[in-house]
Amino acid sequence: MAINILTKIFGSRNDRLLKQFRGVVARINALEPQYESLSDAQLTGKTAEFKQRVANGETLDSILPEAFAVVREGSKRAMKMRHFDVQLLGGMSLHAGKISEMRTGEGKTLTATLPVYLNALTGKGVHVVTVNDYLANRDAQWMGRLYSFLGLTVGINLPQMSREDKQAAYRADITYGTNNEFGFDYLRDNMVYEAADRVQRGLNYAIVDEVDSILIDEARTPLIISGQAEDHTEMYVAINKAAPRLTRQEGEADPRTGEGVTKPGDFTVDEKSHQVFLTEQGHETAEAIFADLGLIPAGASLYDPANITLMHHLYAALRANHLYHRDQHYVVQQGEIVIVDEFTGRLMTGRRWSDGLHQAVEAKEGVSIQAENQTLASITFQNYFRLYGKLSGMTGTADTEAYEFQEIYGLETVVIPPNRISRREDQLDRVYKTTKEKYDAAIQDIRECYERGQPVLVGTTSIENSEIIAQLLEQEKLPHQVLNAKQHAREADIVAQAGRAKMITIATNMAGRGTDIVLGGSIEKNVQEIEQDPALEEPAKQAKLAELRSSWSAEHEKIKALGGLRIIATERHESRRIDNQLRGRSGRQGDPGSSRFYLSLDDSLMRIFAGDRVKAIMDRLKMPEGEAIEASIVTRSIESAQRKVEARNFDMRKQLLEYDDVSNDQRKVIYQQRNAILDASDLDGQITALREGCFDDLVRQFVPVESVEEQWDIKALQKNLVDEWQLNVDLVEQVSQASAITDDEILGTVITAANAYFATKVDLVGSANFTQFERMVLLQSLDTHWRDHLSALDYLRQGIHLRGYAQKQPKQEYKREAFELFGQLLDSVKNDVTKILMTVKIQSNEQLDQAAEAIESRGESISNVTYSAPDESGAAQTMLESELAAVSTTSVSTEVPRVGRNDACPCGSGKKYKHCHGKLA
Repeated sequence: MAINILTKIFGSRNDRLLKQFRGVVARINALEPQYESLSDAQLTGKTAEFKQRVANGETLDSILPEAFAVVREGSKRAMKMRHFDVQLLGGMSLHAGKISEMRTGEGKTLTATLPVYLNALTGKGVHVVTVNDYLANRDAQWMGRLYSFLGLTVGINLPQMSREDKQAAYRADITYGTNNEFGFDYLRDNMVYEAADRVQRGLNYAIVDEVDSILIDEARTPLIISGQAEDHTEMYVAINKAAPRLTRQEGEADPRTGEGVTKPGDFTVDEKSHQVFLTEQGHETAEAIFADLGLIPAGASLYDPANITLMHHLYAALRANHLYHRDQHYVVQQGEIVIVDEFTGRLMTGRRWSDGLHQAVEAKEGVSIQAENQTLASITFQNYFRLYGKLSGMTGTADTEAYEFQEIYGLETVVIPPNRISRREDQLDRVYKTTKEKYDAAIQDIRECYERGQPVLVGTTSIENSEIIAQLLEQEKLPHQVLNAKQHAREADIVAQAGRAKMITIATNMAGRGTDIVLGGSIEKNVQEIEQDPALEEPAKQAKLAELRSSWSAEHEKIKALGGLRIIATERHESRRIDNQLRGRSGRQGDPGSSRFYLSLDDSLMRIFAGDRVKAIMDRLKMPEGEAIEASIVTRSIESAQRKVEARNFDMRKQLLEYDDVSNDQRKVIYQQRNAILDASDLDGQITALREGCFDDLVRQFVPVESVEEQWDIKALQKNLVDEWQLNVDLVEQVSQASAITDDEILGTVITAANAYFATKVDLVGSANFTQFERMVLLQSLDTHWRDHLSALDYLRQGIHLRGYAQKQPKQEYKREAFELFGQLLDSVKNDVTKILMTVKIQSNEQLDQAAEAIESRGESISNVTYSAPDESGAAQTMLESELAAVSTTSVSTEVPRVGRNDACPCGSGKKYKHCHGKLA
């Protein structure tokens, strides 16, 4: 009550922000006449002037009014578009690092040019993030006309681009690209072995288009770069034969009474949590089936240690068969399973489900099964976008998720008022008993609109549903267009013409992303064709354009009179935000429009969350077949169900983030170390610190801190130094001859000897050559152990919830164990690197010849010897693999390239390798 009174007096936070921004808008408008009088060259020259002022220490906020005024004037000249005042408000909100909620058709793409230009003046780069390659390409070319006019460079970051092209795109003042590509480039940059191979600059400022889609819908999808792991192809095929032999249980048993099961079975399906669980009977059936298929011995248990992976595969197969449906969750294209994004209906080419689920779906559909992968590097969008110095976003629907944006990303949502007040009428939902009744009513509504000439956009939640509607319309002989993931390439064209008279467009919830539905249809393409037609002279061009605009204007007014675009939805989505996105396609820029949702008790959302309550109302009212409930209480009940799902999804995302934060902190440390190694010209300090730390740990195993001589095992220490580290230090004699010696003195002796021994190796090849080898060994070791660490964290995460049974907090246990594992990772890297560098053998040309003769006399292959290229002195080095067991094959082959048959022999003889030492092979 008190808060409401205070809000009425002082206005809401949103009102106060807009009031503050409107004061700046007045200053920008006052500058407009001044900039209108400038020539094109003078206007473009403003960019260099602003850059100089920023370099001299002036803040971006202080030059904001002038910069925005320049962009507005530049847009009028380069693009024949003038920013509305509300777009200036949106631009200020974006510059302030907030989310601008602007309705569909309010011109978000043009709004973004204001903060993009302003922040690009720092020279640190601005990233504009879109949801797909088409939009990245379109926006970069479309808005690029304005940026080029103002003297800024624009780059497009697309998949499959060469490294040089990507580097050029990132060097530009403004870089357009998709969220996936920016994230993968970040991971790839932290896997390179040469500093020159990195493509990204620092992560300075990002504007995320469709921010709700990227930061919320896709937040739980980690970006993973992976390599081949073990191949279990045969296993998936075998398990897929077992899954159909298990029957589904209907109803759920009450844990106290055991009642409630309507039809006993082998497994239950929990649609809310998207999981499958075997029943007691199911375990016995599965054991019998596996024994029958020869996967386990007769009488063996599913839970024997050797059979644990079978359980994992069985659950994956059951989920694939009962929870993942073709043309809803995935499509089959050219013999591959392509995932369909549940929120946007887009195809996610290249994405794969983890934990063997993707392979289980491949086995189910009978397509070729691709091998499982091992994670080499991964990051979630949540953590990637939090790396930017400043982040902002724009969308038509952010307000329902404002709490999550604030809580996870620290992003405040500002609702920008529309340029013209919306005249769309959102009608109450109609709920029918059966799916057939619902479809019949929806088709009747579509027919009425078609006969009037009113354009209709039909919203569905899956490809499967969109195709059902299409079939029903075909039976009714109503012409229509289908817009789902299968028509990906034609998307923009279909949407651009969806506002024409008598047009019926069926869409999954990808409807119109990035493209406006204009009443009367879009004439942009026709205008471009006329303008670019070389056969037409200027007066004829203008006459044709005037005629085209006149006929469009008449059509536009005619459709407005019919009620504008009609939205008919055949199902509610899990999130209110997606429903709002669909509604938002209608009523743009003050146009009229209307929307209606047709639902049935069979819809998944109704069935899981609100079905019983609505069914009880229908039964009480004794409603006849074909009649619908249309009441605000029902609509509120459905929205309440959606809120529950949204809250549950938020909790899941937040929990995922809390777990991922642990690996994220460790990732930052590893990547920081990696970059320091790549950028360092001299690694002596790091290598010395690792070496001394390693020998400190070793000595303390045999000579504990502050211990007496009787506790020391000097003989074992001396033997270990010779056997493991090839370090000869006569510690036994030193201790026996000394009248008094401390543990610290022994440690000092060992470290001094190790440093001296290492220095002799470096002297043999020169510091510059050895630094390269040190860098490769460090990076290889770090990458190998980080990869294993990621797998270990994954396994730890999967079972950590079981600690709850021991009255322990799983999250705290995960943090503690992950910290211990990370400590072990750092120790392993320290020991590995030191051992490789201490035991590597460096040989001269003479020793190389002797080694080759010795190998030949033993009848061994020369391929056991790995050569390096000669150094500046002409002395080649070589390492025998048998003497270098500690070095991983990858680290050797990366540092020392393989010699081709026609290359000069590394022994320095001047002959080709095949005529010299190559003969030995």
